[in-house]
Amino acid sequence: MVGTGIGRDSGGVTAPSESPADLGARRAAEYLQLLDAGRTDEAETLLAGLTDARELVFVGAGFTALARRTGRTLPTAMRAQASTRQVLLGQLRDASRRDPAGLRRWLREAGEEVRTVSRLAEAARLRLGDQAAVS
Repeated sequence: MVGTGIGRDSGGVTAPSESPADLGARRAAEYLQLLDAGRTDEAETLLAGLTDARELVFVGAGFTALARRTGRTLPTAMRAQASTRQVLLGQLRDASRRDPAGLRRWLREAGEEVRTVSRLAEAARLRLGDQAAVS
């Protein structure tokens, strides 16, 4: 059957495989969850298991998407600072392009940036909420 998504041989529906971008985003989220849970050894093991530069870059893209999405919620000055840090992280990535150990360093720093931006966003929400309550 053409165009139905039903395999001829199996007679069933086949699920699409996870794209490299989706897998990278999932690994980035898993890494952050491990760090947040205080399981740094497991987070490091996750990074150590990534040996291909392409895998590492897709995880970094996941971190970048999270940091930029959260950064857009920051007040203007904080958003500008976060944007500058993203540029610096991009330079670190570019300098490590073919070096898996360097790319892992970039991932660690990118993961910390996501955590920092998330903390800043939460602090800004609390502060703005407090100001709104006083007004």
